[in-house]
Amino acid sequence: MSDTLSSQQRRELPDSDYGLPERREYPMPDAAHVRAAEAYFRYCPEDLKPRLARAILAKARQYGVDVESPTVLSYAQQ
Repeated sequence: MSDTLSSQQRRELPDSDYGLPERREYPMPDAAHVRAAEAYFRYCPEDLKPRLARAILAKARQYGVDVESPTVLSYAQQ
């Protein structure tokens, strides 16, 4: 699967597949999307970055993805 979802596919995802479920942003239904969420992390609002970083790390463990971004790793510690 690529890191692009159609609007229909996004609607069908459960909230638990989103890095920010209340906003339904940063979908991570697979490894490619975990990598995309890591790449787009810088666009996340500052106050939500710690929560998104922890969600990225949790999904990365689930899908066997190595998170390499020092920024994501740093925010996950907050």
